[in-house]
Amino acid sequence: MQKTNKTNVARLLDKAGIAYELIPYEVDESDLSAVHVAAQLNEPVERVFKTLVLKGNKSGYFVCVIPGDKEVDLKKAAKVSGNKSCELIHMKDLLSVAGYIRGACSPIGMKKAYPTYFHSSVMDYDSVYVSAGQRGLQIKIAPKSLLEYVGAEADDLICSK
Repeated sequence: MQKTNKTNVARLLDKAGIAYELIPYEVDESDLSAVHVAAQLNEPVERVFKTLVLKGNKSGYFVCVIPGDKEVDLKKAAKVSGNKSCELIHMKDLLSVAGYIRGACSPIGMKKAYPTYFHSSVMDYDSVYVSAGQRGLQIKIAPKSLLEYVGAEADDLICSK
């Protein structure tokens, strides 16, 4: 078994005294989806949350963290974040805005503390998975600790379906 290097996300959680587990998985460069990650972890996809960065017409950047099998509803996300409209940022802007690359975007440790909204289903579980900030590594963490640490709100309005 290879040693898992600590990511900045893990170091931040250590510093804050928050319990978590680093969970490695096999990366497939042709499929960076949360559905693939959930399959690798042998966990229901509803427990594997993906982190999306959006830009609102009033607030600027904000973050939505939703179950891996869901899509963000832009109208609902705009409303929750106090915007009239919003859009997902372009992939090419992800690194400069959030400090992460596609497939490794974590709600923890972004370049700036953006307003963050989790889908309310996050509270349905004792623990959930989010990216540890690099491809091939997830953080397993208690949702209450995660939301408190990132200063996030939980809302059921940000997903479609």
